[in-house]
Amino acid sequence: MNINKQKQALRARRHRRVRARVSGTVSAPRLCVFRGLRTVYAQLIDDSKGVTLASAYSKELKDFKGTKTEEAMALGKLIAEKAKALKIEAVVFDRGGYLYHGRVKALADGAREGGLKF
Repeated sequence: MNINKQKQALRARRHRRVRARVSGTVSAPRLCVFRGLRTVYAQLIDDSKGVTLASAYSKELKDFKGTKTEEAMALGKLIAEKAKALKIEAVVFDRGGYLYHGRVKALADGAREGGLKF
């Protein structure tokens, strides 16, 4: 098996394991993270209705200068601002099968600094 396919399969297994335990509601939506090679995505999802309430994408941070980790921190603050606009204060964090390390951790820390509780 190709090493990249194997890594994707292992991440998918971890994500299924996390999703078996984590579910978002109206009062505490799921903060879902996707980490690409160049970008990071974050979504607030209400799983009871199957609706995305808010989303943020690292390319929305126009003219950002810094490392990918710093960019993820700023993205966490951005998604927290969007959540505050929707009067959402608490979320459930879904790391998407990634290790809670690096950009994923930075996004979570940025969201906490922005005022989200999880």
